[in-house]
Amino acid sequence: MSGFKDHFSGAAREYAAHRPRYPEALFAELARLAPARQRAWDCATGSGQAALGLAAHFQQVTATDASAQQIARALPHPRVTYRVAPAEASGLPAASVDLVAVAQAAHWFDLPRFYAEANRVLRPGGLVALWGYERLAVAPEVDAVIETFYADALGPYWPPERRHVETAYRELPFPYAELAAPAFGLAAEWDLDALMGYFATWSAVRRCREATGQDPLPRMRERLLAVWGSPGTAKTLKWPLFLRLGRR
Repeated sequence: MSGFKDHFSGAAREYAAHRPRYPEALFAELARLAPARQRAWDCATGSGQAALGLAAHFQQVTATDASAQQIARALPHPRVTYRVAPAEASGLPAASVDLVAVAQAAHWFDLPRFYAEANRVLRPGGLVALWGYERLAVAPEVDAVIETFYADALGPYWPPERRHVETAYRELPFPYAELAAPAFGLAAEWDLDALMGYFATWSAVRRCREATGQDPLPRMRERLLAVWGSPGTAKTLKWPLFLRLGRR
């Protein structure tokens, strides 16, 4: 696990509470394309958001993460087995899974080693799915404040790997026969405090706190209040989801 870039263990509680949920249609499509529905590997599961969605369609889901703190926050499910393990060494038997899924995490991996592990554990014809989501949209006046926060206040503190999310993984190597991916999106109804909880999960927020000794979120909340209205008012938030699909 020496190559593990741990940006999220310190925010495991916030991550479990405030990350958006993936659409059910995504998991249904992955199950449709997989050669069978016996076992899926959810690699870098975090606190299990994708694992729970996969469990509705696969008999067994093995959900691994290199962070013990994240695994400790994962919600239990009778068809999900959680285990602390890095992306490059799942501990799964060879040729044992129908799907390898990675949600919002592949940009952190040692990809050659991860792909070697994925190839080892996939059955012939098995499916590989890497996905993530881009910056959220609420309303033009709110989006402008968030963009300034993202690019200016936090710009120096984003890890370099974040650029792969901004380019929707198009620059990541993907050594599989690629399949056309349907368009999906995430959506949530959140008030201002829920949105601030989401910002607390951002790796750049933690890095900013460590570098400056100051928390950028209270000032951000003040700026958002000016365009949000009552902080208890729920607004619709949307994230575009990008997806790369391939078959072994």
